[in-house]
Amino acid sequence: MATPRQHDYFVTGTDTEIGKTLVSAALMHALAQAGHSSVGMKPVAAGAEWRDGGWHNEDVDALKAAATLTAPDELVCPYLMQTPAAPHIVAEREQLTISLTHIVQCYRQLSRLADAVVVEGVGGFRVPLSQQHDTADMAQQLAVPVILVVGLRLGCINHALLTAEAIAARGLSLAGWVANTVQPDMLCLEENITALRARLPAPLLGHIPRLATADAAGAAAYLNLNFLK
Repeated sequence: MATPRQHDYFVTGTDTEIGKTLVSAALMHALAQAGHSSVGMKPVAAGAEWRDGGWHNEDVDALKAAATLTAPDELVCPYLMQTPAAPHIVAEREQLTISLTHIVQCYRQLSRLADAVVVEGVGGFRVPLSQQHDTADMAQQLAVPVILVVGLRLGCINHALLTAEAIAARGLSLAGWVANTVQPDMLCLEENITALRARLPAPLLGHIPRLATADAAGAAAYLNLNFLK
């Protein structure tokens, strides 16, 4: 297995709608500030609308906007599906076969274009992609360090610890985790972060509050990303 590149990461989360895209875009913004060219990748995206003569997914568009260079759409998102539902169900309905081999090939092509490739997963870490494979299999095939986005809401400690265990079980390195405020009125929010810092086997890279405008630069300001330099 090839040695992982220094600035490539797989971004996963404790659930869906947890802030993976925001953190991925913030990572690319920080990489650019550190002088690295970067490109985002969303291998599987379920949910698209027809706009400006083509199908668009908001997560994919956000990653493309945060990148320092333009890469072919078929590499950035090899599997773009129309229905916003579980990927393995949508793929079957749209008669698509999600191939991990093809995803890895697309990643390798992107890695030749930029210093860093930030790959965003779909949903949580164990979302099925087919009858045989899930997102954890995809991360294992890519074999790059993982950054875990923890959505701060009731239940996040359990979800984060289980996800960290699943990441370790695949032989992957957890490079760090980001606390993202998805429930601003969460009781004992800081105490939850303290509990996670004591239990997760990786450094806290930052705590993103609820932002009025969720953009890459704004989110990056709350991250400690010295390790990217």
